[in-house]
Amino acid sequence: MNYQRFFEEAIDQIHAERRYRVFADLERIAGSFPKAIWRSNGEAQEITVWCSNDYLGMGQHPDVIGAFQNTAGKMGSGAGGTRNISGTNHPLVELELELADLHGKEAALVFTSGFVSNEASISTIARLLPNCLILSDELNHASMIEGVRRSGAEKKIFRHNDVAHLESLLQAAGRERAKLIVFESVYSMDGDIAPIKEIADLAEKYNAMTYIDEVHAVGMYGPRGGGITEREGLADRIDIIEGTLAKAFGTLGGYITGTKSVIDAVRSFAPGFIFTTALPPAIAAAATTSIRHLKTSQAERDAQQRQAARAKEVFASVGLPVMPSETHIVPVLVGDPELCKMATDRLLGVHGIYIQPINYPTVPRGTERLRITPTPFHTDALIDVLKDALVETWDALGIPYNTEGKPAVAKSDRIIPLLVPKSGG
Repeated sequence: MNYQRFFEEAIDQIHAERRYRVFADLERIAGSFPKAIWRSNGEAQEITVWCSNDYLGMGQHPDVIGAFQNTAGKMGSGAGGTRNISGTNHPLVELELELADLHGKEAALVFTSGFVSNEASISTIARLLPNCLILSDELNHASMIEGVRRSGAEKKIFRHNDVAHLESLLQAAGRERAKLIVFESVYSMDGDIAPIKEIADLAEKYNAMTYIDEVHAVGMYGPRGGGITEREGLADRIDIIEGTLAKAFGTLGGYITGTKSVIDAVRSFAPGFIFTTALPPAIAAAATTSIRHLKTSQAERDAQQRQAARAKEVFASVGLPVMPSETHIVPVLVGDPELCKMATDRLLGVHGIYIQPINYPTVPRGTERLRITPTPFHTDALIDVLKDALVETWDALGIPYNTEGKPAVAKSDRIIPLLVPKSGG
């Protein structure tokens, strides 16, 4: 049997569907965010990154880098094994205390990534609940879907952000059956927000547990960066709040927060936690430094929201098809996988602008897009440069503009002074 043929055919199918992914060879430049070095065909070129999940540039904040370097110098580069074998390094203890405080919960548990935290936690919690029914939003992240699948529990999918549909499923299940509602606060491809209060109301009415993924909101929203649940004053009404350290906090890892009993149960039963090497102490220290900074500093959040709002207005003013978004995410519709890839190739090769194409299966077919994430360090001048590059690309490739002949998003009346990047920020 020719085993290689099966792998080759699988890749050929992706090529045929025009959704084969190529990773750009990038080297971020500390102190010059969002600039990076792009290496291709033996040449190096400075480019501007417009699609990073380092939403606030905290991955290059001098205090965060300093905490990483100092801790690595004192404790080494690795954790030495799983926490069951090697114990828990002290910076990780401090990080979990900081995360529990961030969300107003009794305890927290850190994993090596947001994917692992969702997969391990959802599957373990649902397995420990007798005859559990999981109710999952249809647009939940792949990590949540994997957690639901691995739980072995019965699942029902409710239409995206449709509380009426969710209620009908809860009502059919009855109050006495164990139920777990899993959903996100900010959905990262469209930038919309879940009706958290309404879902919490239904959970109380029908006696269900709630699990929310705040990975695209922690650090970004709320007076201390606790996410949408903090901004809306709803954190105490959600049983488990999950987040990441790899986006707004600029480091690496995922976590959950909740009651001591829930956290201890996941710690004790989740294979994805038990059998995985712990987060290295230097990363834990860097993450704690980032969280503490954003608990007290609003400047980064204000500036980021200002630049995201301005980008939406500028792009819409020239007819670019900016998709509706309530958040910091700026999706621009292309609607064709091949054109989407061609657009990103042209932006990089001609204009020195890096934006990764977003194609199926990340988004539904026909909604292929550019997902742009302005940060506090994407100045007004950089936004104008990107606007001109997008217009040139749209014209060169014949990508449709907004067909309604009017701005694709409403103008914001909330203008916030721009944060001026400091050296090393």
